[in-house]
Amino acid sequence: MSHEFEARRQDWIAREELAERMIPLIGGLYRDHGVVTSIHGRRLINRSPVELLKAHRFARQAGDVELAVGDTMRVLEALREIAPGAASIDVARLVARFTEATGTAPADADAAVLADFLRAELAPVLVDVDGARAEGTDVVLYGFGRIGRLLARILIAHTGGGQGLRLRAIVVRKGSENDLQKRASLLRRDSVHGPFQGTIEVDEEANTILANGTLIQVIYSDDPASVDYTAYGIDDAIVVDNTGRWRDEAGLGQHLQAKGVARVLLTAPGKGAIKNIVHGINHDSIEPGDRILSAASCTTNAITPALAAIDEAYGVVRGHVETVHSFTNDQNLIDNFHKGDRRGRSAVLNMVITETGAAKAVSKALPQLEGKLTGSAIRVPTPDVSLAILNLQLERPTDKAELNAFLRQTSLTSRLRQQVDYIESPEVVSTDFVGSNRAGIVDGLATIADGTDVVLYVWYDNEYGYSCQVVRVIEAMAGSHPVVFPERRPVVAEREVAPVS
Repeated sequence: MSHEFEARRQDWIAREELAERMIPLIGGLYRDHGVVTSIHGRRLINRSPVELLKAHRFARQAGDVELAVGDTMRVLEALREIAPGAASIDVARLVARFTEATGTAPADADAAVLADFLRAELAPVLVDVDGARAEGTDVVLYGFGRIGRLLARILIAHTGGGQGLRLRAIVVRKGSENDLQKRASLLRRDSVHGPFQGTIEVDEEANTILANGTLIQVIYSDDPASVDYTAYGIDDAIVVDNTGRWRDEAGLGQHLQAKGVARVLLTAPGKGAIKNIVHGINHDSIEPGDRILSAASCTTNAITPALAAIDEAYGVVRGHVETVHSFTNDQNLIDNFHKGDRRGRSAVLNMVITETGAAKAVSKALPQLEGKLTGSAIRVPTPDVSLAILNLQLERPTDKAELNAFLRQTSLTSRLRQQVDYIESPEVVSTDFVGSNRAGIVDGLATIADGTDVVLYVWYDNEYGYSCQVVRVIEAMAGSHPVVFPERRPVVAEREVAPVS
């Protein structure tokens, strides 16, 4: 027993040491080349050695085998040598494809063979290392509430070498004499999402916040059209309106009257002819002439990817979506007047039945589901993470095992793997999903499937997960969303799942 204990300890130490050596490789690929590395959707950038090992452990979901740290190390070293351009690279899937193609694991392969394989896989993003570096796109956050501050955190963390999105300014109404200090403090500390990972400095004279080297201009204004962004060196910017004050073209169009603004993105469902974009579903419909877009709602982003996958594989006849949603800032802490029905009652003491437009909004991203879905919501006394319950009638029958296997594979290898996650655990609860970067997480153990009648439970971090989707839409608008490798497979691969008899 003592021998086994020591052997296990030494094995951990060896793997932890290897993970420590990965960190500068991962960081260098990101800063110098814009390469975002991940293991089945778990980003490796800015992770500790233990977090990297945890990501390798997660790879068991794809094939019941933990990803070998040595294989990842060899792939990272080879990527450094071939120096690809900006891309989102799933190291675990590259390891699997190389092993399948050659019969040899990367750790045991000839370096030249591995490099040639990676050059072939990444051919579309191989660039001349002496070529000109792409310039970044300026981003302005109009509003700095729950979503605005999370967007700021994500954008700062994604700055890299500056070729992608560059957070340049936030626009707010001045709330107090020490407003700047308070804004910085809210960015630095968060009761739900924890402390900011890095350093923050405030310059009262210049009205700026310096966060991990990103200089953010704080602009005080209550009139979107009157701001001159060019005075701060900001031009052709994408303004992200996260205030919710305006949702139609007339209101949001005020931003376009300001100097230095090129396009506008709303972090709420848009009204009228505004395109509601759910990344992974209809982001390809964004055109250069679209100057005002919407990133839809957190619930629409959570349920649409899973619905799209199921509709493609099984066909959705009709369904009802019930969302159990954390309370939001527009509700009252204690009973008081509210223009909305029931929302005036205390958010922290009550479950509150309310309306949701998420079910109807799905059809803006998935037109084939127009008129097939209804929806309602219950606000509950939790600050973050919500649960969508999808009660569906399908065209083709299935059972729990088949449906879960399909959704699990969707989360790992399909074109929706950045949006859909999957988990099977009898112990998970809502707080376990705080900080999830996926739009929605299917709870496999809760799935009910009886022929054509199906009930799915989809968790989602309605703050952080949604904010990640918003950033993906901004990247799509800017043309800076990294190409994903290996190439994504269709949601349904030749409809290989046989019907249940």
